[in-house]
Amino acid sequence: MKYSKRRWLASSLAAMALSLVGVSHAQSALDNIQKTRLIKIAIPTDFPPYGFVGLDLQPQGLDIDMANYIGAKLGVKVELVIVTSANRIPYLQTKKADLVISTLGKNAEREKVIDFTAAYSPFFQAVYAAKSLNVKSFDDMKGKSIAVTRGAIEDQELTKVAPAGADIKRFEDNNATISAFVSGQTQMLATGASVAGNMMQKNPQLNAEYKLLLKDSPNFIGVAKGEDALRTRVNAIIAEARKAGDLDKLAQKWLGRTAGQLPE
Repeated sequence: MKYSKRRWLASSLAAMALSLVGVSHAQSALDNIQKTRLIKIAIPTDFPPYGFVGLDLQPQGLDIDMANYIGAKLGVKVELVIVTSANRIPYLQTKKADLVISTLGKNAEREKVIDFTAAYSPFFQAVYAAKSLNVKSFDDMKGKSIAVTRGAIEDQELTKVAPAGADIKRFEDNNATISAFVSGQTQMLATGASVAGNMMQKNPQLNAEYKLLLKDSPNFIGVAKGEDALRTRVNAIIAEARKAGDLDKLAQKWLGRTAGQLPE
């Protein structure tokens, strides 16, 4: 009976120790980053202007700038880990990355498996046109042609706000929509920030710019479940960056508009 009790006590102590180790491990990301002077941040390279490969074959874009910004504020080296939309969350869960900065939207399903910081950048659908075209409100679209992809979010949002007299031309995919605008078939373009950013980068001669917002869907930084210390520290960096105007500068640089009022 005593032997059985001792075995039970030993098992209980072992289980408690493992539990404490688990808690310690779950909270260890920030400590490990500070100890190794290195942070691993997952970023995209297939989603301009948030992340893409430049002419020097190095990753660049808004998400890469944000990753380097956080590393600088932490005073550590940044290791950029290239991910896709499909594996970015698994990389976080398996500790291959400490943070995910990869156009990550927040929703209830994702919140079950990872945590999120405050938003760091806008992601949006908008209307674009040449700088020379005077478009300051949706009423200014009257009598003007605008390209949009049929059935896309921007098509749905544009339909809600376009005035009577706007000439909406719908195309079957993004490539056809972009081609119509680039070739001059339409005066304006309604599309997502990433598509527009890529289009403007490849066609600087169009002198296109952001005109009107259709829908805002901000990006958040992903953090592994339980890494509260790291999440709190990154939130402080984001808050400081918002106050200093640095988030606005990043958004203006890559998206052609300021970050605006992002959710905390």
